[in-house]
Amino acid sequence: MNKSKAFTRFAQAAARFTGKPMCFAIAALLIVIWAATGPIFKFNNTWQLVINTGTTIITFLMVFLIQNTQNRDTEALQIKLDELIRATRDASNTLLALEELDDDALEKQRKRFAHLARKAREACTSDDEPNAVDDAQR
Repeated sequence: MNKSKAFTRFAQAAARFTGKPMCFAIAALLIVIWAATGPIFKFNNTWQLVINTGTTIITFLMVFLIQNTQNRDTEALQIKLDELIRATRDASNTLLALEELDDDALEKQRKRFAHLARKAREACTSDDEPNAVDDAQR
């Protein structure tokens, strides 16, 4: 098994585990235990350093796991949206892989669709269906 697949499987398992109520309960229990030991260690600097170091390390590692999970979810969602665009008869195939465009091209597309939405809203009257869009506006 290559390293990338191993990391992906680990990241997915860690994301599933850390997103469960049991993981939250374990973290909360650790905080309660740490707080309860304060009087034993006279609330000294080492006692405080334990929680600060532990939470910093966990937070640092979780950032990478969360980013990995978010990247995978976004990529899967983009592929699904691309398939829907491709399979929809009247959809514009220029919207496929839109996330690959630079900022200027994305802004141009955003303005184009904002203009189409504005025209569609103006074309609707109180008697029309709210979702009715004139095909000529496409």
